[in-house]
Amino acid sequence: MASISSLGVGSGLDLNSTLSQIEAVEKASLKPISAQQSSYTAKLSAYGSLKSALTAFQTANSALKNSGLFAATAASSSASAFTATTGSGAIAGKYTISVSQLAQAQTLTSKTAQGDTKTALASADSVLTIQQGGDKKPVEINISAANSSLSGIRDAINGAKAGVSASIINVGNGQYRLSVTSDTTGKDNAMTLSVSGDTALQGFLGYDAQGAGGMEESVTAQNAKLKVNNIDIENSSNTISDALENITLNLNDVTTGNQTLTVTKDTSKAEKAVNDWVTAYNALQDTFASLTKFTAAEKGADTQNASNGALLGDSTLRTIQTQLKSVLGAASGSGAFKSLTQLGITSDATSGKLSVDGDKLKSALTKDAAGAAALIVGDGKGTGVSTVLDKNLTGWLSKTGIVQAATDGVSKTLNNLTQQYNAASDRIDATMARYKAQFTQLDVLVNSLNSTSSYLTQQFDNTSKK
Repeated sequence: MASISSLGVGSGLDLNSTLSQIEAVEKASLKPISAQQSSYTAKLSAYGSLKSALTAFQTANSALKNSGLFAATAASSSASAFTATTGSGAIAGKYTISVSQLAQAQTLTSKTAQGDTKTALASADSVLTIQQGGDKKPVEINISAANSSLSGIRDAINGAKAGVSASIINVGNGQYRLSVTSDTTGKDNAMTLSVSGDTALQGFLGYDAQGAGGMEESVTAQNAKLKVNNIDIENSSNTISDALENITLNLNDVTTGNQTLTVTKDTSKAEKAVNDWVTAYNALQDTFASLTKFTAAEKGADTQNASNGALLGDSTLRTIQTQLKSVLGAASGSGAFKSLTQLGITSDATSGKLSVDGDKLKSALTKDAAGAAALIVGDGKGTGVSTVLDKNLTGWLSKTGIVQAATDGVSKTLNNLTQQYNAASDRIDATMARYKAQFTQLDVLVNSLNSTSSYLTQQFDNTSKK
């Protein structure tokens, strides 16, 4: 049987066109699956957007769920000699402060100057021991003879991280001195230096409390001294956190007589947290609106409008919307404020978005910050708007929450659709291969029959001529 190089050549029939029409009919069965794949892919992306919006709101809600915001205070000083920072629980009021002495870190400087910074001072390897205070462990620093210049000693001390820092001072006329300063202020952090090994280096670097040795005290270690409400206080640091409860004093200079520290209520932190929370909540509402957008289909159309949200009618999103609205609607505090409206936070009936009356919020916080905290934060366990929302958000966004469950369900469906599509596509490929084989056989058969017909016709023609 003759072979056919191109389908239809042997028979003269348009078999390629027929085969293409059959293939188009077969592949039409894939379109519903493709449409479902597109729909579920859009859903998967939509759940990702929903999760991101919920996470952003959770962040803002967590910041608001802090009772310390509503007890915040701010401090101001009548003098630049000191500043103060306040923590949660600081008592508003005025305090009298006078500073007579700042804390200092001790500095030791070599008595004798050297003509350069590179010449070795020792002829033998030595060990420098630095002792700060009586209760700290001494630090030993190895100094080789070859590395016993001013530069070498400085680098060895600084490299040892011994709680002190060393530097070289150019005193003029080509003369240099070594300076060693404690990293910590206070008289109890005064230091002694001793050297074992080279006697010359011992004579140059040694120092004790009596002033013996080659180093001298150029800055005395001392404590800060001040009066708070005329009570004497002494501290090793210029940062004093234990003189006034929940107030940290930062001393910069001595004062001229008594100065005043004023601590007042600070509503700005709570105001910002509330406004950030409302902004995040409204962004979440925008996400809801986008994901559930509905546009009516044109009259006579078989499908929904293509601009509809991917989660239109979705039960997971609807559950979250309902529970959010329920929490806000059921808000009730144990103090003077029973609803968010009393704090100036209102909801738009159409969009569901919140708005804040800044003046009303500030007034409420100034008047009764504790009452506002009772409504917004509650007991931090089971009451309070932000506390209840935190529990809901944590549940929704957990690995076993409804958002993850919905996402997993869509992913599973997509995997099944992919398997269905691949199986259907394989079946179509097999069917088309079978049709092509059959059409090829038909083409060959028709070609053979045409050849036989032509031969017989020729034979009949030859017979009739005889």
